[in-house]
Amino acid sequence: MKALKITIIALLAGFSMASCDFLDKEPTKLTPENYFNTPAEANSFLTGVYAILSQPTFYGGDYMYLVAGDDLSHYGGSGRGPASTGLICNNATTSDNAVTAFWYALYSGINRANMFLENIDKVTGFDSGVKEQYIAEARFLRAFYYFNLVECWGDVPFKTVSTQSVTNLNIPRTDKQEIYDFIVSEMADAAETGLKSAADLAYKPGRISQSTAWGILARVYLFRAGEHYREDRNATQAEKKDYFERASFYAQKVMTAGHKLAANYWDPFIDMCSDKYNTTANESIWEAEFAGNNTSDTQAEGRIGNIIGLAGPDMSSKSDVVGSKDPGYAYAFIYSTPKLYNLYVNNGDTKRFNWSIAPFEYKEAGGKNTGVTHREFEQGKLAEVMSQYGQERGTYQYAGDTEKTTATKNYSRMCGKYRREYEADKKDKNYTAINFPILRYADVLLMIAEAENEANDGPTALAYQCLKEVRDRAGLSELSDMTQAEFRQTVKDERAMELCFEYTRRFDLIRWGEYVKNMRALVTEAQSGNNWTQGPTNVYTYFNISSTYNYFPIPDAEMSVNKDITQNNPGW
Repeated sequence: MKALKITIIALLAGFSMASCDFLDKEPTKLTPENYFNTPAEANSFLTGVYAILSQPTFYGGDYMYLVAGDDLSHYGGSGRGPASTGLICNNATTSDNAVTAFWYALYSGINRANMFLENIDKVTGFDSGVKEQYIAEARFLRAFYYFNLVECWGDVPFKTVSTQSVTNLNIPRTDKQEIYDFIVSEMADAAETGLKSAADLAYKPGRISQSTAWGILARVYLFRAGEHYREDRNATQAEKKDYFERASFYAQKVMTAGHKLAANYWDPFIDMCSDKYNTTANESIWEAEFAGNNTSDTQAEGRIGNIIGLAGPDMSSKSDVVGSKDPGYAYAFIYSTPKLYNLYVNNGDTKRFNWSIAPFEYKEAGGKNTGVTHREFEQGKLAEVMSQYGQERGTYQYAGDTEKTTATKNYSRMCGKYRREYEADKKDKNYTAINFPILRYADVLLMIAEAENEANDGPTALAYQCLKEVRDRAGLSELSDMTQAEFRQTVKDERAMELCFEYTRRFDLIRWGEYVKNMRALVTEAQSGNNWTQGPTNVYTYFNISSTYNYFPIPDAEMSVNKDITQNNPGW
């Protein structure tokens, strides 16, 4: 089991660090007065700042209902009605439980970080450099939580001191540009004043490294460059050029840190699903940590692979059914759109296609919940998959695999990126040990390509080089002699094919000013049912959105107690 996971489990078993109210309005059980005595206690408290990432209200569950609705993926399933929580079906209200819980989780993380930074100087006896590392990690996490707030809500209450009282907590919203200045300053300074290099951390992405900070800084600058679209105004000079230059600058620093793409697209995901780190190359830079199979009192499991994954039978109660007969249960709530299917087909991208979009279904010859006996592949996919990842380490083998005799007419399929078959026996029905990918090196390369193209009014040699690395692994041809507009669209398509189902797409579309347009463009196709079996039922309504959905709603629960927030986001 991974080191940080062990620490998180121990922390969660030992005490409760904070309530889930805004900026911790209720006092925590753990207070600075009785803690911060030793370096070990400081480490435990810092782990509590990290632990927000893995909460059910964040990467541990609800995040997948909040941001997965985009032009590449949708909530679905045969006869399945719209989700009742989150923004995935774009039917949320200002009292949505997932939205409210995410807001509170982020502020809880900020308050924990504030408490840590206010009290760390009380501790003595640190080994050389450890205190500086802890401070840098806390500062980065606080900035990252604020970035999530700005990315989702825009202007939000801003506070860099911990809550000392349960009274007088009305806090107005601060202009997001002021918060952006804080975010980039904190992240950049953390990278220079305490964060360890990825090499120093043995390229284990559970802990924040300099590479993490630099890569996320690039993401922050790219999103900030697109804020003018959300505000429906002309771009400033910084948004036209400067922010892209900064994004490229920080992303290029990651290039010098020993990262590289794994030989195969599926390698990082097999690692995540089998509880391993970067076994073939140092591609994964930051992951939210999960562990266990929901069988002990100390639980640190998540839902990736279950909420989003390949539908399989529930064999969790049958101790004698193991191995390939039990590839793991998944609700398969997340399906691809025909747009993603066609992107892969039109680009001849069979490697990423066959991994990201499931080209098969698990079958049970003995009847429901008797154990998987084989897979049924789409026409032409069995031999193709077997020549790609079909015999990779840990991949389940089935002697009786079959293939359909006619070509599919349905281009909407289950997400196949997170496969529970790589988890250890015995698998729980609803909870997994699969880590959540927050940042991969492939994303960094594509951010450099995009930023270079925008900052220089066209693609530079470096932009082509970074794009080529990603396309080479996918088996796609090298590109050249492109205009700025052509290169821009190519990068957008590459981000779709490379990063689909990794929860970056909704925010990409928003920062490109394309979210509403791209979603609405799929309404008619979904209604027609052509190549989209689920489209005419509920699914088409998920795409008929307005600009309201460029922001999350500020929760009613917050506005009811924070009287200095007098207006919600546009349309809410």
